[in-house]
Amino acid sequence: MKAPGFPLVGMDGEMFGMVDHILVQGGRLTVEGWCFASSVGLKSGGESDHQTPSLTRSDVTSHYENDAFPTPGFSLNVRYDQGHTVFWVMHDDERYVFTLDKFAQADFTRMRRQQILPFTGAALTAIPAAARWYTTRDFAARARVKSILGLHETVASALVNEALFAEDGEPPLAASADTKITIVLPVYNAFHLLPDVLERVLAHTDLPYHLIIIEDKSTDEQVRPFLRSWHAALPEATRAHIEVLENEENLGFIRSVNRAFDRAISLGNHVVLLNSDAFVPQGWASRLLGPVLEHDNVATVTPMSNDAEIYNVPVICVRSDLEEGVADRIDAAAQKFSSTAVLAEAPTGVGFCMAMNIKYLKLEPQLDTIFGRGYGEEVDWCRRVKARGGRHLGHAGLFVEHRGGTSFGSEEKLKLVLANNQIISQRYTGYDQMVQDFIHNDPMSSPRLALSLAWADAQAAVAGSGPVPVYIAHDMGGGAEHYLERRIEGDLETGAAAVVLRLGSAHRWKVEVHSEQGMVSGALEEMSHLMELMDLLSARHVVYSCAVGDRDPIEVPALLDRLSAGSAHSLDVLVHDFFPASPSYTLLDADGVYRGMPVAGHGDKAHQMRRPDGSTATLREWRQAWGATLGKADYVTVFSQNSADLMLQAYPDIAAQLRVMPHSMLHDVPQTPVGGGKDGLPVIGVLGNIGLQKGAKVLQDLSRHLAQTRQAHLVVVGNIDPAYALTAPAKVHGSYKLSDIPGLVQKYGITDWLMPSIWPETFSYAVHEVIATGLPVWSFDLGAQGDAARAAAQERGQGGVLELDLHDPEFGPMLDTILKDAKVQPDE
Repeated sequence: MKAPGFPLVGMDGEMFGMVDHILVQGGRLTVEGWCFASSVGLKSGGESDHQTPSLTRSDVTSHYENDAFPTPGFSLNVRYDQGHTVFWVMHDDERYVFTLDKFAQADFTRMRRQQILPFTGAALTAIPAAARWYTTRDFAARARVKSILGLHETVASALVNEALFAEDGEPPLAASADTKITIVLPVYNAFHLLPDVLERVLAHTDLPYHLIIIEDKSTDEQVRPFLRSWHAALPEATRAHIEVLENEENLGFIRSVNRAFDRAISLGNHVVLLNSDAFVPQGWASRLLGPVLEHDNVATVTPMSNDAEIYNVPVICVRSDLEEGVADRIDAAAQKFSSTAVLAEAPTGVGFCMAMNIKYLKLEPQLDTIFGRGYGEEVDWCRRVKARGGRHLGHAGLFVEHRGGTSFGSEEKLKLVLANNQIISQRYTGYDQMVQDFIHNDPMSSPRLALSLAWADAQAAVAGSGPVPVYIAHDMGGGAEHYLERRIEGDLETGAAAVVLRLGSAHRWKVEVHSEQGMVSGALEEMSHLMELMDLLSARHVVYSCAVGDRDPIEVPALLDRLSAGSAHSLDVLVHDFFPASPSYTLLDADGVYRGMPVAGHGDKAHQMRRPDGSTATLREWRQAWGATLGKADYVTVFSQNSADLMLQAYPDIAAQLRVMPHSMLHDVPQTPVGGGKDGLPVIGVLGNIGLQKGAKVLQDLSRHLAQTRQAHLVVVGNIDPAYALTAPAKVHGSYKLSDIPGLVQKYGITDWLMPSIWPETFSYAVHEVIATGLPVWSFDLGAQGDAARAAAQERGQGGVLELDLHDPEFGPMLDTILKDAKVQPDE
């Protein structure tokens, strides 16, 4: 459920922020927006602080340091209680409180009813794919069902343009060598950048040019004398096509450019507006002007950059700083792209480096001075030209570094941006939506992804941070995904980027590039196109995380070999489950029972795999494929001694590479005091999302037993496979966050935890999370979860391991063991 946002207005009537989104999803309330304030906070439900903790953020700021432009965004999230909800902001020592009682129980009931028809329609649409899954176990069909029903945990990605990379001999889209251009270069301060900027223009411009430099009476007294001496020292032939205009007074960016435009129009050439903090690469001009000459109705062309709004790399609309030399390496990758895949129509150009068709400049010869010192003027010009039939193109075959924000301070910039954006919105009512549509659809997503890979490689090479990590992962969430998220966070903390290659989604592969700026992604089907992207990484550290869900996983070892082949690359294999040892990644047999690590000749169908072509891969063939790759890995990492022992049973030859590295906790779980019992009975809690291998059938049978015997209550803090419905009064709480656990223990009166998983987990975050609550924890005696519960019992004298025959379960003795030490405090 969503509610509209609202502006944050101070006592002086000035807006200092905006609440953009108010959302209730999965039982949680999210409030997102931006503001300049010392703190923001959110609280939902009742008067009891311990039930729904408030959240505050103190890293937003209203002060600028070292001219840094702050990122004032916030995202607050709490469990939604359908009670009194407030959001507050501290701004200029004033506390502003906003009531967010937007939703009521009646709204939830109404919304649920409204989902019946859409869900029915989606379910009907999914029937063919579901039928294919049930008959062939085609993972692509399962991914299609999940996509239709909106069940993918990761974001869907657009297909990468297969024509992205140029074929051998394909001519680039470029202007001919005799095309004359006029470069307009306004200068105001930024003296430390000026020599390099000018040197690059002279050295790297591959078209005959006339350069107009207009110096806007900089406050830095070094600028004007430098330009005079620099110009005088040029060879006569070079000096002849460079002129320096000096403003007698500071006119500001727009009036300075207008003065230069008057001169440029008289020359009659196409124009490039170039900022004095833009660093052009070799051969830039012919590439930038190519589309203007190719298509008569192209008014502007803007290259990709690190600071050019919708043309940013790696992440759209998020600026980044580049190490010295990185930009040229990115541009080298851009030059490999096909001319048919680099251009996209956009709502505007960006004036840091923008080619301007002289035809349209003559029609609209001036920037509007209403925009003051700048920001928004090129958008206004582009929209005026659009009304005259001109098109604006982004060009991903060229990358130009932009070190923005050097002309004047960030506080002034912010005020100008806010004021001038209001002018644009009033003049061009549909423009904001056009920009949002461009961002959402991103017609430049394919080259942006490729340039992001080149950016990651260049940043790593220049910084000397080592090879770029490339993780092979599934698309199903869970503990392996949480571990991967933490690994990526560690990579980003060092300033590096991380690449994730996902298997098991709607397409064969999905490539993600993660950076401090965010994430970009694209989907592919063909191995050849995948390797074209991966070859942009000159040094790869390949890390296998999990490939469960791939449509033909016996091919995954070959993929790992190909990605890690060569002296510059390396391979590590992480054993999050037993997929490298058997197609049954939990080691359960076809009847759902664990009987140990199967031997290579084992004939149980669960340990065989039906391939997309209809053939069957035996366990022996599976071990041959995976064993060869494991033997080439630098390390095979397991997360418990139990898993190490099992992997050695399958692959005795990997002992030298095998290492045991237990996980640390993902998050802190506060120790929880014993809650009150319900009706004087103990309450057995189960944490997590419970499917068959996690013990759903066990819980179904246990709930039926407890409904008859009334020995205890049962509550699942999480979700359970709907195929295994629990018998009342057993409860399923639904989705949760770790921070909710103390309140949920109190709410349900949990006295003991049960881990009902029936496979030898390689590591169980859930068991460590419940151990951290301080309550007794019980687990079946298998896998890493059994080892952890046993160790906790030895340390604390409570909890432990259980024996249970899944073919003939007897819950009486098991419950006697669990409940003998239960500490129950009846309700008052």
